[in-house]
Amino acid sequence: MSKPKHPRALAETEAQAILRNVRVSPRKLNLVAGLIRNRSAQDAVATLTFSKRRIAQDVKKLLESAIANAENNHQLDVDRLVVTRAEVGKSVVMRRFQARGRGRAARVEKWFSHLKIVVAERAQATAPETTAQEAA
Repeated sequence: MSKPKHPRALAETEAQAILRNVRVSPRKLNLVAGLIRNRSAQDAVATLTFSKRRIAQDVKKLLESAIANAENNHQLDVDRLVVTRAEVGKSVVMRRFQARGRGRAARVEKWFSHLKIVVAERAQATAPETTAQEAA
């Protein structure tokens, strides 16, 4: 006998990818995660490709992993994927010291973060039809 299977926490139209213990502070990572929240998957990948922030390439890799999970594991349509959640959390903090004058020491904190990206399949929005008044 084995233990019962863990029920799936996400909806059938969602897929996720998780990156743990990435060496960047949560505040900085949240700025990059904010760039891709509530965007289409292709738009988010394009945004991260041309971002100047160092961590953007790791976030892009994670987003591509979430897209691949949606396509291969859950048979979702890649063209209709939207980044519904990009959650940033705190991880461990390495504490180091820096020598200062007169024999003193200053604490240096090196923050680590967790990142979870959830993509979901959304129905394509149809183009709004123009009425006769708008066309005139």
